[in-house]
Amino acid sequence: MSPGILAADPFPQEQRQQFTVTGTIISESDGEPLPGVSILEKGTNNGTVTDLDGNYILELRNANATLVISFIGFATREVQVANRNVVDITLSESVSELGEAIVVGYRSQKGATISGAVASVDVEALEARRVPILTQALQGQVAGVQVTQSTGAPGDEIEIRIRGAGTIGNNNPLYIVDGIPTREIAFLNPADIESMTVLKDAAATSIYGSRASAGVVVLTTKSGKKDEGLNINYFGGIQKVANLPRMLNANEYMNTVQRAWNNAGYAGTNPYNADMNRQDFADTNWLDELFELGQTHNLQLSSQGGNDKTRYLVSAGYYSQDGIVVSDNDKFQRFNLRTNVSSDIHDRITIGTNLQISYTSQDRMSSSGDAPGIIRHAFLRPPIIPVYKDPSDPTYTPGNPYTDLPFYRAPNDYESGKYEFSQNPIALAHFTDDKLSNFKTFGNIYGEYNILQDGSLRFRSNFGADVNFFHNKAFSPNFGDDDGGGAEVDRGQGRQNRPNSLTESRGQQITFTWNNTVNYEKTIGVHQFNAVVGTEFITYNSSFMNASRMRFDFTSPNFRHLDFGGTERDLWNGGLAEEWALFSYFGAATYVNRDRYMVSATLRADASSRFAENNKWGFFPAVSAGWMISEESFLSSSDVLTELKLRGSWGQQGNQEIPNYAYMTLFTRDADRYLISRYGNPDLRWETTTQANIGFDLGLYRNKLFVSMDYFQKVTSDILLPISLPQVVGDVSPTFVNAGQVTNRGLELAVVYRNNDHAFKYFINGNMATLRNQVDNLHPNLPYITGPVSRIQSGQPLNAYYGFVQEGIYQNQEEISNHLSGTLNPPQRPGDIKFADLDGNGVINDNDRDFIGNPNPRLSYGLTFGGNYGSFDFNILFQGVEGVDRYNELKKIIDYDTRPFNYTERVLGSWDGEGSTNTIPRVSFTDNGSSRVSDIFVEDASYFRLKNLEVGYSLQPNRLTGNSNIRFYLSGQNLLTFTQYTGLDPESTALMDMGTYPQARTYLMGVNVTF
Repeated sequence: MSPGILAADPFPQEQRQQFTVTGTIISESDGEPLPGVSILEKGTNNGTVTDLDGNYILELRNANATLVISFIGFATREVQVANRNVVDITLSESVSELGEAIVVGYRSQKGATISGAVASVDVEALEARRVPILTQALQGQVAGVQVTQSTGAPGDEIEIRIRGAGTIGNNNPLYIVDGIPTREIAFLNPADIESMTVLKDAAATSIYGSRASAGVVVLTTKSGKKDEGLNINYFGGIQKVANLPRMLNANEYMNTVQRAWNNAGYAGTNPYNADMNRQDFADTNWLDELFELGQTHNLQLSSQGGNDKTRYLVSAGYYSQDGIVVSDNDKFQRFNLRTNVSSDIHDRITIGTNLQISYTSQDRMSSSGDAPGIIRHAFLRPPIIPVYKDPSDPTYTPGNPYTDLPFYRAPNDYESGKYEFSQNPIALAHFTDDKLSNFKTFGNIYGEYNILQDGSLRFRSNFGADVNFFHNKAFSPNFGDDDGGGAEVDRGQGRQNRPNSLTESRGQQITFTWNNTVNYEKTIGVHQFNAVVGTEFITYNSSFMNASRMRFDFTSPNFRHLDFGGTERDLWNGGLAEEWALFSYFGAATYVNRDRYMVSATLRADASSRFAENNKWGFFPAVSAGWMISEESFLSSSDVLTELKLRGSWGQQGNQEIPNYAYMTLFTRDADRYLISRYGNPDLRWETTTQANIGFDLGLYRNKLFVSMDYFQKVTSDILLPISLPQVVGDVSPTFVNAGQVTNRGLELAVVYRNNDHAFKYFINGNMATLRNQVDNLHPNLPYITGPVSRIQSGQPLNAYYGFVQEGIYQNQEEISNHLSGTLNPPQRPGDIKFADLDGNGVINDNDRDFIGNPNPRLSYGLTFGGNYGSFDFNILFQGVEGVDRYNELKKIIDYDTRPFNYTERVLGSWDGEGSTNTIPRVSFTDNGSSRVSDIFVEDASYFRLKNLEVGYSLQPNRLTGNSNIRFYLSGQNLLTFTQYTGLDPESTALMDMGTYPQARTYLMGVNVTF
């Protein structure tokens, strides 16, 4: 620039002087001041933020400037100053996932400042599910979270997987309830939950360190408010089984077993020929006899109140469910009592407590096809056998009227060869007496001190207790027909539960958690800081005793106690105790600049008693970053784009879920010798999951439409594996080692659309997630792990099904000879299953097995549609999975077995001559190839289900109802299921479906009253 020449002044002289503007920014909905709101002079970098009282002051370059006011969760506004020195502004809320305060990792953060993969669950929407266990309500709600009900039996476990199974051991997530960690939350009443957050990636979960590799679910329970109120909620209804297959009736059954005998190639006269018109045959539909209408009831009461200093909430709940199996021995009950009290005893000190007491009682029965297999035997039992004996039968007694051995006449005189001796499922249900009860106290006391007057630095100490007492008592009464077997002392007794017995166990599990944290939260100009450091100590100990006795002379309920059993060689007892402890240091910090740029870092160090001294400590770091692109000046004035955030993260989590003392060598005593029962591994170390995540959040049209997407890669290494040692070292238990790696990859998408602009207000919430699961490697001495129907092997998904591949059905002898050219005198016959000869040598052997199915869902999804119009409201949930296989072992035993069990109607289309079918083999009492594990029994278990539908009507306060709000509702669950799976329930989690207790179709009516 030449001397004496001045640059052009960008502002006229009259606008070049500073102009001060002040004001207050408040929320339109409640009139409360908004701290941390960004105010920017449009077209410049000149700006400020509001203080804790919502006030601001800004020196402007132009008295006619335009202010751009933005705050996450609120619609951005532009306001003309127009020479005013005071400009007060009201912001209206925009529907946003990012403006909420979300509880994560010992602190809460605005959704806008979180750069990890975190999903905040709409708890109000969950209330429409009307389920007894909280995790059930999560089904179909969060992308990447698969919730599966293992069976439909009342009180049975719910399986939850966050971003798939990553290890060969325990894949259950960690739950944090009011700051206290726990591994199960079935004791919680869903109505007591205030908020629920699912932490999915390492940036969000690594602060929980050694137990966070399977994900974390953070829950806070409802707290009291000073406004007094009373809430009463009741619902009740019925449940019924649905989608049962059609079994053969008596006539079809007799024709089928007659044909099976002929197809077996036996010599002599077919014994079923003479039975075709027997008069003592029944025509029993065992499934109809087994299943009845179930009932469910739920009552929830809560009261709250207080003043400016102290607040309280008290709630009580009762839930009962009588399942769909006859005889009422499949009941579940839960009683809950919870209290929450908090008090500001000083302007800087708050103390409080959350205390929950619960009692559950479950009548347990074989709900997964396991022995004695009540549901399984309802499929196996031939229809020609009646449920009850004729009262004129000499073996009939009022206490045991049920048929047992087929057409029993005397010991060793019954028709078991022709009609097999399956058990009577109605008798099994009637005589089942297995009750598990749990009494749990779970809660915490805490104190919080504001170190600084402005509340930016806080210290919190939190002590929690999880105390559980359990009692399991199972009596096995003797019943059934005398088959002539058993010990000499038991001769003449029925064959079932011979002799009778009682098994009883009692125990306790106590966990104490003490964590101390210091939180710092401060806004300085455009800079926001949020940090936490702390320590945590967890100690666990458990003990239990069990005993059993047999041969009870008296079996009425009053005598079902141990002292009334036999004392000579009829008793057994035992007991055990164990403990573990965990001590941790942790810290996390987040920095946010102008709500645009954010970065977070986390580090946790855990020391666990489950590892030897040299490997006791594990370190779990994580970092994440986010960019709120929509806050940039080139997008801040967009009428369409409301929010756009790009985020990425990397971090590590751990897993310590192995038996206690696994690193130690254990001994047993044999007379005067001590023998090694398990070799220890002092080099055992933490299993580590390393996870990377990239995603974005997008809000359009004032966030009416909100989209969130994530792509993740989750690698679990140093997997804790039990390895069996060679027999040369002796008969010892497997030793744990670190070996193996599993990788999960997937894409998650969540879309929410809300429209509250008209009288009909509604929302649509959809989510989906893909998952690819693969075992990368195992231990060098363990190339694969084989189960009954599966194999874990490098390059394949976890627990992939492994067996033979069906090519069709042999139609004639020539086809058998050509296909089995390397087999001398092949035993196969026309109508048998033709398996693929994968190595082409003309012999079908173990070398011809291949991977035939994947039990891990490749796609899961959920769709919720809800809304209200006037006093009416509704909520609909669809949920499903795709690309998942299940081994239907029940299909194998009822349609392919060589014993004369009953069949489904599928066998009516079985092979019956050349050209009749190429898919279903001949029915036969000799092996038709079905004894092999094969893809015949691996079925597509994908399903699409109308999981929940609720319609409600609300009465607003009026002369009749006073100050109360009353809502009536109708609710239905599992109303429609679309699937190609032929088992009872495609949602079963077992690798082998052996006859799973199905989920019921449920119809409920309820009322909710708030005073």
